[in-house]
Amino acid sequence: MNTLMDKAVILARGLGTRMRKQDDSASISQDEAYVADTGIKALIPIDRPFLDYVLHALAESGYKHVCLIVGPEQDQLRSYYQDTVQLQRLNLSFAIQAQPLGTADAVLASENFAADDPFLVINSDNYYPPQALSSLRELPGPGLAAFNREAMFTGGNIPADRLTKFAVIRTDGRGHMTQIIEKPDPSVIAQLPEPVCVSMNCWRFGPSIFTACRNISPSPRGELEITDAVQYTIENLGETYTALIVNAPVLDLSSRADIASVREKLAGSEVIL
Repeated sequence: MNTLMDKAVILARGLGTRMRKQDDSASISQDEAYVADTGIKALIPIDRPFLDYVLHALAESGYKHVCLIVGPEQDQLRSYYQDTVQLQRLNLSFAIQAQPLGTADAVLASENFAADDPFLVINSDNYYPPQALSSLRELPGPGLAAFNREAMFTGGNIPADRLTKFAVIRTDGRGHMTQIIEKPDPSVIAQLPEPVCVSMNCWRFGPSIFTACRNISPSPRGELEITDAVQYTIENLGETYTALIVNAPVLDLSSRADIASVREKLAGSEVIL
């Protein structure tokens, strides 16, 4: 098993329901609206497809092998990266998630790619700061990036009323995650020590996560959740997860209303793939 990981898995299978939803108040171009109608957030043209910026950040952080988890119908995404773009720094492959059954099922689709090596998991509709991606590479075992909510407020593009509903991370005195609290009440947040940190689905996993993904049950909303799989590895497989505090924001591209702010934040960014 490699200890300094160079593999990354990007979850790109989502249906893009929020992105496809019409929003007359969103300041977007015709090209952006055209891609938004498809729901493929990774291809939203921020001068170039949004996922290009994500891949550049991975390459800058030392990753060499990337697997995109896609649906069988997502030919546009596969065609762009197989036929249009020439990758110099990354080896890109694809894995199919046949049905959108949840994030744990999506991660399970990467098992052949990951083999016995540690690997990163991130979303295709988030731009993560390279410092978070590179710091996770250096861990000796599983972990996650814990994003300082105050830094997200001040430097990111997620509105405060939305960000306050994001899952927060509870840790012990050794810097290990003990719980991810979904949709936390203000009273719960008030009891957490500073800095309050949110999870943006940025993980370092080992092969035990696949055992967990196979053994969990659907959540109340009917999906196989990666957070449930993580909890399974903690409770049943003896894993511990280091919570790396990151004092930098994540850019979020969930809906049409996010496009203009992401475009502004990424303006002039270099992309070398």
